[in-house]
Amino acid sequence: HIFDAHQDSSIRGHHQNVEDIRRAIHAQEFVLYYQPKVNMRTGVVIGVEALIRWQHPEKGLLPPAAFLPVIEDHSLAVTLGTWVIDMALTQMEIWHAAGLNISVSVNVCARQLQQTDFVQYLSDILAAHPNVQPGDLELEVLETSALEDLEHVSNVIKACQDIGVKFALDDFGTGYSSLTYLKRLPVSTLKIDQSFVQDMLTDPDDLAIVEGVLSLATAFYRQAIAEGVETIEHGSLLLQFGCELAQGYGIARPMPAHKILDWTTTWRPDPTWVDLILVNRDDLSVLYANVQHRAWVSGMEKCLKGGQETPPPLNHLRSRLGLWLEGKGHAQYNGQPAFRAIKQWCEHVHLLTKELYQLQACDQIPKALTKLATLQELNDTLLAQVNLLMQETKM
Repeated sequence: HIFDAHQDSSIRGHHQNVEDIRRAIHAQEFVLYYQPKVNMRTGVVIGVEALIRWQHPEKGLLPPAAFLPVIEDHSLAVTLGTWVIDMALTQMEIWHAAGLNISVSVNVCARQLQQTDFVQYLSDILAAHPNVQPGDLELEVLETSALEDLEHVSNVIKACQDIGVKFALDDFGTGYSSLTYLKRLPVSTLKIDQSFVQDMLTDPDDLAIVEGVLSLATAFYRQAIAEGVETIEHGSLLLQFGCELAQGYGIARPMPAHKILDWTTTWRPDPTWVDLILVNRDDLSVLYANVQHRAWVSGMEKCLKGGQETPPPLNHLRSRLGLWLEGKGHAQYNGQPAFRAIKQWCEHVHLLTKELYQLQACDQIPKALTKLATLQELNDTLLAQVNLLMQETKM
């Protein structure tokens, strides 16, 4: 056996990190922050998610990614997970006493679910908090963790539901769930992973995944909630696809427990969200066209700034917006002046796009970058007009 100094140092470093976390648990250095979950259309706060933080004496407030991976396969993961559930239930009682009745979701790791006494523990801890209704507690399990031992996790979820506790499948879309798997996992909620939500404004594939998850949720009578709503535009697109429930920095960042009560009484949804309507399936092509054009502009910008070698191709005659204008849009809206105006805006966009290609080919990058900003403005105006047309015809 040859001694590996690097490996030895790594092992000792990991052991020290584990011991630091053990010490922090005993020193009560861990705290819970809470991120609101809302209905973007009605403004109703449907609950909060409990998120652990480490108030490190030297490094300050640390996010879970800085310490949870260290104990992922260690018994301390169960110890810390147990503490989180107990603290969340305690906080719920405090809120109830203050007149705030709100559900709380807590993340549970695979190791917790594998404990043979998990269901009994959950029953006992709920009994120790009699002022909390079991239905106000939701446990979130990662999709990837659930698929590791599908039969066991399914049985645990069913047993927890028998005592009134709900389950959500977290980061949905990042694993490899088949329809059969989803059918066998009796969760109440699918949480759309934030990576898809954040990128759906500029990536048609991510938007397709979001739409697919929403369709699955509908087909299997599950509730869907979107993570990672960072902007008004994120919320607007989700609402048009029929997803009303969301959380993210665009709504509220995680906050200490004492700030939740004031936040719930003062938060209001963006005014534009309230009146947005669900787009029917015939007009979904327009929403995809929006994303497709954003993606193209983003790709062209990267090309002009040296981020990629060749400009992104875009066949306007076969683009989603072009197909909609000549097909379903023409059949449904052709007689309206607004529709003719949209076609004119579309022609302006296409002409400017052609000019951009020519400038890029002639290596006139500064001028092309100036035109790119103009294209973005034209594109936003065009697609805003399309959405306005659909809104007006459904009023």
